[in-house]
Amino acid sequence: MSKCNRRNFIRKSALGGLGLASVSSMGMSAQSYNNIIGSNDRLYVAIAGLGRRLGAYYSPIARKESNVKLAYLCDAKQSQINRAANRFQKYISYNPKLEQDIFKVLDDNKVDVMINAMPDHWHTPGAIMAMKSGMHVYVEKPSSCSMEENELLVKAANKYGKVVQMGNQQRSSIHTQKVIKKIHDGVIGKAYKAIAFYSNGRGQVPPQKKSTVPEGLDWNLWQGPAVHREYTSETWDYNWHWYGWNYGTAEMGNNATHELDIARWALNVNLPQMVEVESAKRHFINDGWEMYDTMLARFSFEDDKVIEWDGKSRNAYNTYGKARGTVIFGAEGTVFVDRSHYKLFDRNGKLVEEVSSGGKEAGVALGGGGDMSTLHLMNFFDTIRGKSSSNAPIVDANISMAMVHYANVSSRIKQNFEVDHINGTMFNREAMKYWGKPYEESWKKMFLYL
Repeated sequence: MSKCNRRNFIRKSALGGLGLASVSSMGMSAQSYNNIIGSNDRLYVAIAGLGRRLGAYYSPIARKESNVKLAYLCDAKQSQINRAANRFQKYISYNPKLEQDIFKVLDDNKVDVMINAMPDHWHTPGAIMAMKSGMHVYVEKPSSCSMEENELLVKAANKYGKVVQMGNQQRSSIHTQKVIKKIHDGVIGKAYKAIAFYSNGRGQVPPQKKSTVPEGLDWNLWQGPAVHREYTSETWDYNWHWYGWNYGTAEMGNNATHELDIARWALNVNLPQMVEVESAKRHFINDGWEMYDTMLARFSFEDDKVIEWDGKSRNAYNTYGKARGTVIFGAEGTVFVDRSHYKLFDRNGKLVEEVSSGGKEAGVALGGGGDMSTLHLMNFFDTIRGKSSSNAPIVDANISMAMVHYANVSSRIKQNFEVDHINGTMFNREAMKYWGKPYEESWKKMFLYL
């Protein structure tokens, strides 16, 4: 069955008992027919980017009910590929193809799904390239690096008719879904304010210095659509997050993405009208960290609703009693929710209800994997098949991403600004200079021109 026909089958097939009975009466057992159905319904998945999020993919790919096959493991660094292949051997009984060149994966028309876990600067360009190649895309956060990329990603999803879901996995958390519904149903009265927060004790970052490209790393491919430069030590691994805006999106894109998304969901708001930011590098002043490591941000919305962000990358004092989470205030009560549980309080601060999911993704440790990620990816697979609706469709996820971009722009220009809450433009000439981001010129044609 061709890829096109198989995708049509995945979207359209829904067999009831009568259909199976008819097939059995024609000489084929129901079990045999189920085997055929399973094969045609199967999704072939490629994972691009095999770093710290790798653990998030073991369970959802290995589960029988997911009915997926891992077709490729791809990374710009050979040792990452070898490591991923060894780890997946514990979960699957076959060998996926191992590939360093992402373009060979994109050229394989058997692949249905791209899991894009590459560095931030690859998220939107890589997702668009995958869609152009006929793939649905699960793109890790942040789904974009600028407001322009926000628009490009949604435009591409609509043009190519693909399911694109961001890795804001708390949207698939059962206890979070439950408490958000309670908030929307009025359990704390009108929800008017949310504080999203994150506190971590990240240490010093070595200053960049020119260095030999690590063995096995295709540096040009790793840089991809970003403006190319000579390699500097400590870059290819996690520290690219803090080495300027060419590759990373600072802590806003790295972690605020999650909690701000929950805050916006709880308050049921879209784009803000006003952005106010105070940010600075407060710790290890002479180290290699090039961005803010501390930020207070305030987003004002219609109907007198407010979202605040309190982010401390290198001060682990838990201001709100936890390292990360969201507090939602209402006229008749308050909710605290994080990745493992929620607490509901009345207006006098008395605990009314506490629900825990027992999940394993509540902290600030690097890496991925856990109940929410598994549920989120399985929701994505079922959405492709038409059996479910996406818990994080890109058109909605990128509204949350806008807060990330506005805060980063405000931090860079050291100015607050108003926003057109209908079309998202910033009422500030300096701010609008950062609507997009620079790219390597030779790469633009691969994703900018849809």
